[in-house]
Amino acid sequence: MYQGRKVKSSEDYAIAGRNLPGWVAALSERATGESSWALLGLPGAAYATGLLEIWTAIGCVVGIIFAWIVLAWRLRDEAEKYKINTFTEYLSKRHGEVGKWIRIVGSFTIVFFFFFYVGAQFLGGGKTLHTMFDIDPKLGMLITAAIIVPYTIYGGFRSVVYTDVIQAIVMIIALIVGPIMGFIYLSEHPELFAQSISGALQKAGPEYNSLTSGLKGFGAGIVIMSGFSWFFGYLGGQPQLSMRFMAIKSTKQAKQARNIGVLWTIIAYIGALCIGWIGIAIFGPNGLEDRESVMPAVILEVFPPFIAAILITGAIAAMISTADSLLILSATELSENLIKPLSKKETNSKKNLFRSRAITALLAVIALFIAYISPSDLIFTLVSYVWAGIGGTFSVVILLTLFWKRFHGKAALLTIITGMLFTIIWISSGMEEKITSRILTFFVALIVAVISTLIVRPGEKNISKT
Repeated sequence: MYQGRKVKSSEDYAIAGRNLPGWVAALSERATGESSWALLGLPGAAYATGLLEIWTAIGCVVGIIFAWIVLAWRLRDEAEKYKINTFTEYLSKRHGEVGKWIRIVGSFTIVFFFFFYVGAQFLGGGKTLHTMFDIDPKLGMLITAAIIVPYTIYGGFRSVVYTDVIQAIVMIIALIVGPIMGFIYLSEHPELFAQSISGALQKAGPEYNSLTSGLKGFGAGIVIMSGFSWFFGYLGGQPQLSMRFMAIKSTKQAKQARNIGVLWTIIAYIGALCIGWIGIAIFGPNGLEDRESVMPAVILEVFPPFIAAILITGAIAAMISTADSLLILSATELSENLIKPLSKKETNSKKNLFRSRAITALLAVIALFIAYISPSDLIFTLVSYVWAGIGGTFSVVILLTLFWKRFHGKAALLTIITGMLFTIIWISSGMEEKITSRILTFFVALIVAVISTLIVRPGEKNISKT
């Protein structure tokens, strides 16, 4: 509420005036980037598959480190140069000859896919409250939304970022303290399934104790690439993360943010994997009905209820920090790039701010409805869909925009359309079960981007600028 009082314009609401300290941006980006996926989805996957999930962790960590070292300061400088408020506004200003269409198509793509991502966070809240208090998961989703939506509507990006800081601290404490006490608990309880992670993986079966789930040859390559494919979504293609880079106050602050972001990531992913494997040692490979409840289940088993409650808020914090970020990003994309351009007359800053808040509220209601009717109740699955449709597609567009001078607006537009359609068609056809779209979308989008850059003539503005 305190930060929300500082919001005076749509620029404050959308990007905090591009004036964030480095440490704030880093913790906010990490809390947003991990979501309930890091405290529920990833430990759940580690619990279900054993060592195989190391490839997912490697892909994510390498991608995050690449983003902070190579992209963060560049995107910050670009945002300052072009004075942008939203992710697609940057792309439209860089590729001015078709900037209008990039705004429309890009914003529509982001809003469409992010409905599912926000829904995944509401699912995460419902699962956590169900595990802790035996509350009906659907009621838990409603409670979760009631917590998130009001301050997001009021304070926008600024309130979201500063609550992210607290949430990132709670998350990292849970991911450090949880595994440490878990190891101690295992050593003191011989009646458990196993007294160590290595013993648990070996006892659970050969597929748990293998980096390839027991597969060899081509099959092993497929599962390794499927896990590592999360890497491609971090290459600038997640708008909610790139906006944190763009909002950093200065280049000096960007360096501070990089160091904090990288360190946080390495610690967090080690902790998340260990919690999943500790779950195997405590409950056995088939001891939990819902694999993604392993984090709260382990914490409740290892700690006294009072401490467990505090640590499990790490999962709730992870979910909240992403849900509010996605809501505000979707709302500003819709407001600034789809609705505002259609307005025939100029509106003052107060009316723009009211419009942004109203759209945020509307999107929250729609996302909650989607979470209720979603055909999949797996956070991991929902997030992977977004990672392909948004991450794989926009990573290609951002990378080529920053590093290839010949890349132009028409090619960017074709790439966005192709990535979105390919992801939808691929997943709908059932081919996702054979080869993940998280890797295919990236390379399909890349091929289209390169070919269209070479054979399609750029617009006049791009030629004159070159």
